[in-house]
Amino acid sequence: MKPAHRAICLGLLVLSLNAAADTTLQSPTATMTTEVAFAPDPAALQLVLKGIAQARRSIHLAAYVFTSKPVATALLEAKRRGVEVAVVADMQENQRQYSATRYLANQQLPVRLNGKYAILHDKFMIIDQQHVQTGSFNYTASAASKNAENVLIIWNAPALAARYESQWQRLWQEGEPLAAADPAPR
Repeated sequence: MKPAHRAICLGLLVLSLNAAADTTLQSPTATMTTEVAFAPDPAALQLVLKGIAQARRSIHLAAYVFTSKPVATALLEAKRRGVEVAVVADMQENQRQYSATRYLANQQLPVRLNGKYAILHDKFMIIDQQHVQTGSFNYTASAASKNAENVLIIWNAPALAARYESQWQRLWQEGEPLAAADPAPR
């Protein structure tokens, strides 16, 4: 291909990607788009929170380590909005001193811990069975502020979301429910 043709093709590709980025997330025929952010830039955590805020029907989250107060708070807010929210996480990592999984279970949010694997190293969310948030970003303060991590959201990708949902359901079925802690004695 001649350089001039390559430049034209590249220009058309950029134009089509820009047009796709302007599609409305609510449209059932919306074009698949992506957003990416890299920690420790605050944009990484903000992108995770944006995904949660966009949810209208459901959020299924799989986590290795989960200690992020902003993410836990956003999930509870989604539940209050009527979004069905459920979390499956690595058993060993989430039985430590502080875990957002314990906090969420205490708030009556469904949580299961999976100890079937040496490490349940997944970090993803399926949002409204349409969108997938994934990447290396653990749901922790360190991921947001200290580590080199990445967050990717693939919007309007129901076939991909279905594959992630299938994996999430398997991890969920293998997990053990994390019961709310007994109230402190008075």
